[in-house]
Amino acid sequence: MAETRSTCCYCGVGCGVLIEHGDGRITGVRGDPDHPANRGRLCTKGATLHLTAVRESRALFPELRDARDAARRRVGWDEALATAAGRFAAVIREHGPDAVAFYLSGQLLTEDYYVFNKLARALVGTNNVDSNSRLCMSSAVAGYKMTLGADAPPACYEDIDVADCILIAGSNAAYAHPILYRRIEDAKARNPQLRIIVVDPRRTDTAAGADLHLPVLPGTDLVLFSAMLHVLLWEGLVDWRYIREHTEGFDALREAVRELTPAHAARICGVDAEAIVTAARWFGTANAALSLWCQGLNQSVHGTHNTAAIVHLHLATGQIGRPGAGPLSLTGQPNAMGGREVGAMANLAPAHRDLGNPDDRDEVARLWGVPSLPANPGRSAVELFDAVARGEIRAVWIACTNPAQSLPNQARVREALQRAEFVVLQEAFVDVETAPYADLLLPAASWGEKEGTVTNSERRITRVRSALPPPGQARADWRIARDFARALGHALERGDAARLFDFADTAAVFREHAATTRGRDLDISALGHAELERDGPQQWPYRDGRGTARLYADARFATPGGRARFVPIALQTLAEDIDARFPLHLNTGRLRDQWHGMSRTGKVARLFNHADEARLSMHRDDLARRGIADGDLARVRSRRGEIVVRVAASEEMRAGQVFLPMHFGRRYLSHAGANELMPAAFDPHSRQPELKHAAVQVERAVLPHQELVLRSAVGAAQPQEVALRWMARLHPLLSRYAYASLALAGREMPAVVLRIAHGAATPDAWREQIDALLEMPDEACLRYRDARRNVDKKALIVDGRLAGVRLTGEVAAAAWLREMMTQARPAADLRRWILAPLAAPPSAARSRGRVVCNCLDVAESQIDAAIGGGADLPALQQQLRCGTSCGSCVPEIKRMLAARGHPLPHPSPAGAGEGSFGVAN
Repeated sequence: MAETRSTCCYCGVGCGVLIEHGDGRITGVRGDPDHPANRGRLCTKGATLHLTAVRESRALFPELRDARDAARRRVGWDEALATAAGRFAAVIREHGPDAVAFYLSGQLLTEDYYVFNKLARALVGTNNVDSNSRLCMSSAVAGYKMTLGADAPPACYEDIDVADCILIAGSNAAYAHPILYRRIEDAKARNPQLRIIVVDPRRTDTAAGADLHLPVLPGTDLVLFSAMLHVLLWEGLVDWRYIREHTEGFDALREAVRELTPAHAARICGVDAEAIVTAARWFGTANAALSLWCQGLNQSVHGTHNTAAIVHLHLATGQIGRPGAGPLSLTGQPNAMGGREVGAMANLAPAHRDLGNPDDRDEVARLWGVPSLPANPGRSAVELFDAVARGEIRAVWIACTNPAQSLPNQARVREALQRAEFVVLQEAFVDVETAPYADLLLPAASWGEKEGTVTNSERRITRVRSALPPPGQARADWRIARDFARALGHALERGDAARLFDFADTAAVFREHAATTRGRDLDISALGHAELERDGPQQWPYRDGRGTARLYADARFATPGGRARFVPIALQTLAEDIDARFPLHLNTGRLRDQWHGMSRTGKVARLFNHADEARLSMHRDDLARRGIADGDLARVRSRRGEIVVRVAASEEMRAGQVFLPMHFGRRYLSHAGANELMPAAFDPHSRQPELKHAAVQVERAVLPHQELVLRSAVGAAQPQEVALRWMARLHPLLSRYAYASLALAGREMPAVVLRIAHGAATPDAWREQIDALLEMPDEACLRYRDARRNVDKKALIVDGRLAGVRLTGEVAAAAWLREMMTQARPAADLRRWILAPLAAPPSAARSRGRVVCNCLDVAESQIDAAIGGGADLPALQQQLRCGTSCGSCVPEIKRMLAARGHPLPHPSPAGAGEGSFGVAN
């Protein structure tokens, strides 16, 4: 066995990992204790990365479709790249370079990004190169540039340790950035006087752990921050010297917020006026105030101004450029920052240069040794696929991202992918939603198989190292882009292509990228792979042999005059509002144990144990008003489409608002999930779409014919691979049902869980097809049928254990059957239940309920029982060990304790209002 030091491939925290591997397999992963981002910690997702390193569903060789309706056939790399080069060259010759486009990903390494960016701009001659990072952080980029002059987050993770006020807005960090949140919890434990303010429409675990929760109505963050600035002015809490000496534009902004009193803002935002005053006072009187934000602010039609409004609070109080103080946006993807550094987005040029500036374009052209760079603006993500749907972009290359699940207005995206003349998908997993649209599928290396670098949210560059070679014929992303560039250069008769893409390895790519940054705000010209190997992760700018932790300590900003800018902002709210037809606000977000479109986390059974279905969270009053019960299926409609999901009563929600996780798409549901409903509206400055909000209608779905299918891999030599194979077989069938949900369950013995609901009885042929795909032949199964009651029970028992079950009509047994199966309990008592109508469950049929601690498999019922016996948090951790591994479940355990009358670990400060949507109590 060996260990390889690398990074986690999930969120932008950028945790270091140690990959354990041997005999050609990745066998384990643990946090790197020497990495400054996580200090050895990992969340539930990172701690199970080794369980995603399976061969099942991997793209293993190139596949090419010869005609639109034909199936793809296996081809060699030479034929694949030659075909792609020929098709792209033909489009470029006939329709020009802007008739092709490249859509990339924040999961690519910096070296991958760099080669693609150079390919698009220096060889093809188009700025149609964008990234799914457009969906998560482009508003923060635009906001930083608008106010501070450069896309350079000023603060760092160390500031969490010394801040005495932390404002968290539009971020459920306890779920989306768990290791960063652990650091916040540690800071609070060391300093109980640290005040934590959370701005979020929902009472999330992050909000429940705050000293002050401001549950703003969706889209009103901008009004809230501007009202806080009004309070800072009114109460004399601004730093006039700092404003006078280091900023410009404050007088106009002061005039704009003059009439925005807390009382006026409270009516718009739906929060107490006194709570707004308290938040402003805490921020304005802090010795060091830090702000953290993520998609709740960025994914908005005024996301750029949301960022600007937060930066305004820091500039007005001088809370920037010193320990514990500053604005720090949290990136959603592991290398969204690296893509920004190389300019791999439609409006950016390498090293934070401005694509609209002719001098910047000329400088890059000289560095690359080409006559010029294209001047026409490129199309950002939503606009890019709209152009494909209109036929203006005819060939599109998609790398390491899944637009058929992740973009808003999914009907339009499907239309675009169907219309495109040639779609290339460069992907590690063959089962993603975009794969069926690919004319050419190119197998790419994945986590544990790649070499290069990534940059996290605090500007820290870390080496990524491969533990194993990629399987089959899969190749590294940068190499695929390089080889295609050479082939395309030959097809276009560009003799300089070989010189432009003369990269032998990722170190050579990084050297060229670093050279483009010389003299820029992110200068890493003296940094290379060798320095990173020797000295470990480094923050940019990197000068005199060391990185820079925080920026603007000298109050010199990256604007022409060196002054930060206050900018006039329009107090907008939402892209679309509610009305009589669509009376509810839909908010979307993340689950604790899943990530993005689940192409990786969806392979790990235990990551479904906390939340195994896409459930619509609603306030109980909204459910009662519509005659919907907790657990019912509901039809959710927006102005773009409709979906059916199961509902869950939630105390996190205010009346009039609903919440749906963003992870589940057509591989797990009979529809495209939340993004089927979302508008394609976007911020005019950043072009980032408003993926957080839609106006919707919810009504009970009358689907009386329900079925449940469970199948475990008991007895299989490789149970996870077998379960994933069954999942892949079922994916194409989901869309035939009014409602279908596919998931995994269990731990060491994974099981497939298929829930079905339909308006009419499903044909016998459909059931027989599922039985065949899951290897449940009639002759090997127990069977009971009652056609009059539409009850059909079928069970497969292997070696005395329940291995499979299909229920029609009696589906309420899901929980205990799933546990019997995944825990391999003896099935001796099950025969009577299967072979009789309405028989009582066997004595062994007990369900522990939802798993709260995934690391140590501790269920909600166990924690409830221990709390009922008087256990507090330390006692729970000692008795059950829950929360003693990664810690991701600790906020939920604290919430459970608080709900049962136990005090929170820190006292509530006085003077900030009361109630379930005010101060933590």
